[in-house]
Order: sequence, then structure tokens, then C-alpha cells
Amino acid sequence: MNAPHRFGFEHSYSSLPPRFYARVEPTAVKEPSLVAWNSELAADLGIDPQLPPTDAAAIFSGNSLPEDAVPLSMAYAGHQFGSFVPRLGDGRAILLGELRDREGVLRDVQLKGSGLTPFSREADGRAALGPMLREYVISEAMHRLGIPTTRSLAVVTTGEQVYRENVEPGAILTRVAASHIRVGTFQYFAARGDEEALRTLLDYVIARHYPSARDAAVPALAVLDSVADRQASLIAKWMHVGFIHGVMNTDNMALSGETIDYGPCAFMDNYHAGRKFSSIDYNGRYSYANQPLIAQWNLARFAETLIPLIDSDASKAVEFATEAVRSFMPKFDEAFLGGMRQKLGLAGSEEGDVDLIKRLLDLMQEADADFTLTFRHLAAAAEGEEASLRELLGNAAGFDAWLGTWRQRLERDPQPFAERVRGMRAISPAFIPRNHRVEAALRSASLDADFTLFQRLLEVLRRPYDDQPESAEYAQPPEPAERVERTFCGT
Repeated sequence: MNAPHRFGFEHSYSSLPPRFYARVEPTAVKEPSLVAWNSELAADLGIDPQLPPTDAAAIFSGNSLPEDAVPLSMAYAGHQFGSFVPRLGDGRAILLGELRDREGVLRDVQLKGSGLTPFSREADGRAALGPMLREYVISEAMHRLGIPTTRSLAVVTTGEQVYRENVEPGAILTRVAASHIRVGTFQYFAARGDEEALRTLLDYVIARHYPSARDAAVPALAVLDSVADRQASLIAKWMHVGFIHGVMNTDNMALSGETIDYGPCAFMDNYHAGRKFSSIDYNGRYSYANQPLIAQWNLARFAETLIPLIDSDASKAVEFATEAVRSFMPKFDEAFLGGMRQKLGLAGSEEGDVDLIKRLLDLMQEADADFTLTFRHLAAAAEGEEASLRELLGNAAGFDAWLGTWRQRLERDPQPFAERVRGMRAISPAFIPRNHRVEAALRSASLDADFTLFQRLLEVLRRPYDDQPESAEYAQPPEPAERVERTFCGT
């Protein structure tokens, strides 16, 4: 490698008291090799997009960090599937520091899979190639879909093996986030009765994410309201594209409002309100339709940690916090309904719109229709080409009646025709990371060290709202034998 690199890291988090984190160095790996590199994101962060692959591999494996990195692992707790664990923390992740992007926003740069930390418990601190590539491709797809998300800068293979259900090649992902502060970060200090740390953390979150809350009458309550706003918008956006996170524990709810931790996540093919994919979600706690309910539940856990910061009178604090938590569902309903109206081509609002949307979803479930294709074909039907939509839904009882009601509703809507269709296509993608395509790409990379399918999938997903006729096969749902019904955490 050439002379030591300096990235211009800032270190706001490491300036917090030592009990917020553990200083730890990445564990060196045997033979790092760069297999995925996001040159566009690198440039946005002020990193040389043409960084030599050997240098990038050494840096983003942790073997040779930039000399201005201050590596640490963050402390946090969390409710995992409803059960509270008071000490979790970054068990295989190391924060190197923060960089400012082109817009001046501070972004964390974190290595995931970089070795043991004081929070590793009984784990090995490592990550397998497949799950790291999965996070890379899905997080970048989410970014292109316009959904707030952490992003992926690099994947480096380690030249070593990791042991999960099978022996797999090891890898390290470099993740970029607005921050890695979670509901669980607040829970960590609340569980210890450390009010001083809670106040310090709240001040940090205000400075980094919600500066307007500083001047509010009750800053903690203003932050709670703002987090509710962002989560309501985020979960609605997930559901507009059929995304299922799969592991919405409180340690996976980022206070920045970004999607974080792509473990057993998936996009639906055939629609079902109770659809789940995660192999560890036995009871469907984090199924598609449950996501807003769980987000509100997580928000309530966040609110609990803020009680001493809201009011010295605990009963008053609980009353104020409860009101903020209860506001989440109306906020979500408004965001969800707004997006669904756009997917149906509606600019105005009528009282019957909720029923119109619900009836369509019921038809989709009855017909076992593909979620993504249904709404893409609905845009075509708005142009008068309804054959493809009828092919998907025509066998469902009540389809013709629904179609007639929808067309009558369109006639009453004031939106110009061209604008309507353009708006429908702008929120209903043609391309998503379909599970069978993702799994095929990951198998090829993990078993054969062939990244062709992975790179091809990434390229298609760069323009999810464009038709891309040359890649039409990537828009098609799987054949029954190709369906992927279970996804895995990879930890």
C-alpha cells in the first residue's frame, strides 16, 4: 500500500464519555480482496473513487486503517422479539469515524464483520460473504427507490472461512449511516438508571439529527415527536414497495429515520398481508402488515427512556410521552394512504379511497398476485391497457366491480392524464431486488467467486422506476419452484 491515508474523519461520537463505547482495533485478516466498491458513494464522502483496489482492500478490511481513524464499538441494549437484553452493543462492528458528504451531513463509516469486540458475547465477530453482499445490494436498491437507508461503500473478502450453518467465505462490509444511534442506545443507559448519560445522548441526537428541538419547550418531547414523524414516513415507504424488514428489534430502529440492519429482509413477490420471510420470526411478529404496529411499539420503548428528561413529574411525563406515541398511527395512516393514492393515480382525496385501496389489496391476496407487477400494471391500465392487470387479478371475485369503481374515481380526480401516469410510475417500481435473483447472485459469488450476477443485479436496480426492456426478465416474479420463502440473519 502507498503512504498512509487520511480520510478527514471527524470523531463526534468518540468525544462522548467512555461508557458510550469501547475502543477496539479490527482483527487483521489473512488475505483481503475488494469485491464490491461504491465509487459514487466514495466520491460523495470525499474518498478517492479511484482508490487502488489493494489499498481499498487493506483499509476496509481493517488491516491498515487510515491514520486518522479512531475505531470503536458502540454500546446499546434492545428488545429482541419482545424480550429485553440489557447489553448488546456492536458485537462485530467497528466505527472508524465520521465523514461529511457533499451536503455537509455527517455520516458514520463502520466496518461490519471486522472481528471480536467487548460486546461479541459468544459470537466470532465475523461475517459471511453472502449476507454482506445481501446488505450491499438491498441497501443500495433502497437508496435508488428513494427510501431513507444506510448505504454500502465496500465489501472485502477476508481469505478466511466463517462457520454458520455451513462453512462460508468471510467478508467485511463498510456501512455508511447518518448515525448508528438506535432506540437501544437510549435503552442501554435507561436500564442502568444513568440519567446523566441519557441527557448527554439526547443532546448529541439533537445536535446531529434534530437541531430545531434545541429551542423547543421540552426538547426530549420534540425529539420523540420528530422520530415518530420520520418512522411513520419510513414504514409507509417500505410498505409502498412491499418491503419486509424481518427483524424490527429496538436495536434495529435508527433514530435518524434510516432503514438499518438488512438481515432476513425481503421484498414480497405474491401479496399477503401476513407475509414473513425471516427464519427466526416464528410467529410473524415482524410480518408485512405488523410493521407499523411494531414501529409504534418500539417508539413506546424509546419514550420510556425519555420520561426523566420530559418532566420532573413522572405522571405528567408519561402523559406527554403517551400522547406522542399515540400520534404515530395517524401519522403512518396519512403517509401510507398518501402513497397508496398515488399508486392508484389519485391526486385528490375522497372518503371512499380507503375502502378502494383495501379492496384492491384483498383482491391481490385472493389472486395471489405479484405486489410489484400489480401496481406497475395498474399504471398501464390507467392508460387503457388493462390486459396485463386482468391477467393478474381477473380470477378474483369482484375484480370487474373494483375496476369499474376505480375508473369512476379516476374520472372525478382533477389530475391531468399524463401527470397521473407519471406519478403512478414514480412510486411503483418496475424492478425490486427479487429474492430469487438476490439468492442466485449470492450463491454464485459465495460458491464460485463469480460476481457477474451480483454486478448485473446492481446495475438493473440503479434505475428501478425505468422500464429497461433489455432487462425485462429482472422484472418478472419467480416461477413457483424459484420462490424463496425463508431468509436468514447471517449472524
